[in-house]
Amino acid sequence: MGETYEYLQVRRHDRVAEIVLDRPKVHNALSTAMARQIAAVAAAVAADREIRAVVLSSAAERAFCVGADLKERNSYSDDDLRRQRPVFRAAFGGILELPMPAIAAVHGFALGGGLELALSCDLMVADETTVLGLPEVTVGVIPGGGGTQLLARRVGYSRAADLIFTGRRVDVAEAVRLGLVDRQVPAGAATTVALELAATIAANSPVGVRNAKRALRLGTDGSLAAGLEVEDAAWRATAFSGDRREGVAAFNEKRTPDWPGE
Repeated sequence: MGETYEYLQVRRHDRVAEIVLDRPKVHNALSTAMARQIAAVAAAVAADREIRAVVLSSAAERAFCVGADLKERNSYSDDDLRRQRPVFRAAFGGILELPMPAIAAVHGFALGGGLELALSCDLMVADETTVLGLPEVTVGVIPGGGGTQLLARRVGYSRAADLIFTGRRVDVAEAVRLGLVDRQVPAGAATTVALELAATIAANSPVGVRNAKRALRLGTDGSLAAGLEVEDAAWRATAFSGDRREGVAAFNEKRTPDWPGE
């Protein structure tokens, strides 16, 4: 993560990595180059065993991210679009597959691929200025960064169908009611609150948190019986780790754990 990226910033806050979308002149519209950088940064963060939580934020004043760069795509041939597809899938997949918890810090517009990036995170903190939507059907496509699947898993089929079929936008208050946003905060506070939340998570057992995320992600799409087997495997991977031994010892010795992260 020591590299410099044209469209991203990567900041370290102790054991929290903040990935900052930084293409402000176009409200963080996702170009092929920017998507390629997101995939590269996500891979570097995922491989860093020192990182225990991630915050995805924005340096643009009025937007988290407005989705795909349609000006770039306006000149694309069908072959260009086919070549772009795996690049975009790698970007969204890189955030979705982070082994540690990821929190989206959202303000302003989070539309299309921008909302899909936020949905690829585990938690979403949004301020009062936030406007969210998946307007893809209004320009002749469908959400292709995980939106049809991730939104339905967050808010249920019918609510997701309403938002996707109409392409309508919702403010943060409605997003909270729908279960789309986890925490609503005052204007300008999303990144601060997300970083505080990430720091709280990072103070816990990294083995426990990663295995809990794995159990949540893998266990909730199948039957309850299958999910309980996933949970049991994650429990075993955690219970016989150095983190469990340290956590129990620290509790009994009334001290802060020094997690080995093994």
